[in-house]
Amino acid sequence: MALDDQRPRRARRAAGALEAEVLGVLWAADRPLTPTEILLALDADLAYNTVHTIVTRLNEKGVLTRESHNGRALYAPVRGAAQDAAERMRGALESGGERAAILQHFVTTLSADDERALRAALQMSDGDGPV
Repeated sequence: MALDDQRPRRARRAAGALEAEVLGVLWAADRPLTPTEILLALDADLAYNTVHTIVTRLNEKGVLTRESHNGRALYAPVRGAAQDAAERMRGALESGGERAAILQHFVTTLSADDERALRAALQMSDGDGPV
């Protein structure tokens, strides 16, 4: 038996899961972070190079900004978590085809609290203010 066959296999993350975890760490931070700080916050069995690759890719996609401080690269999200979620929701709506049906299904699956929040947001966007 080969030595590799004796090691336990780690479950593979779903596509984009590590990017989402990195973004979660950055959204929770109150300042830009280095890849090492992100790695420590992830509390995962990852190599530094893996985290560095993820932040580099997210920066190239325009999701993160990169700045340099005392020769160290620091990364921060371009948008907040709520803004990012709204962009993804709009993307799903635009790619679905039957917009009215998608919206109807979405609304009927909301909790009572979420429905109230949505109604309040719609009223505020109409300029009427909260009810």
